Order: sequence, then structure tokens, then C-alpha cells
Amino acid sequence: MSTAPEVGLMDEEEDMRLAGMTPEISRRTLTMLRGLAGLEPPEQVPEDAMVVADAILAEHGTDGLRVLVMTLAAWATAQIENVAELSGRSHEAVLDAMELACLEANAED
Repeated sequence: MSTAPEVGLMDEEEDMRLAGMTPEISRRTLTMLRGLAGLEPPEQVPEDAMVVADAILAEHGTDGLRVLVMTLAAWATAQIENVAELSGRSHEAVLDAMELACLEANAED
């Protein structure tokens, strides 16, 4: 007996459940980013972001965190593409620069 139809149904149900919370979490994500952009000191950014993630986890469980991650990934990808286009670099070059910045920041610690 195959369970493939059940798996497909579960995926559709999951998609519907996640889609239902996406507008609210997208709004909260944008509000978070407005508060984080330009925040000083920059070291405060992860702490403030964690407060938002903890609130979403408390209210929506792991599905809420999944939507938060999907939203951030979609927006980050779009911005990486914008930076690449505006700077005349490849996506990979932009990501390499981001990785180098992370390595340099970790070396300072």
C-alpha cells in the first residue's frame, strides 16, 4: 500500500497552514528590519532579531519560525540579486564578499 497520496495531501495542508500565517509574519519581519537597519551598535542586531524570533516561536511554534526563515531568505536573495546587478558583480562575488566580512568579523573576536 502506497502512502504517496497522503504525503501530497499533507504537503498541501502544510502549505495552506503556512500561507495563513505568512502575511502577519511578513509584516512583523518588515517591522523588525525597520528597527534593525542602522541599529547601533551593530552587535545589537542579533539580540533584537532573537527577541522577534522568540515571540514568533511562542505564538506560532516552529511553523512560524519556518515562515520567518522563508520570508527572510526570499528578501535576502532579492537584495543580493539587486546588489549584484547594481555593482556589476555576480551573485557569487557578492556572496563571497559577505562571507569574507563574516570571516573578518569572527577573526576580530
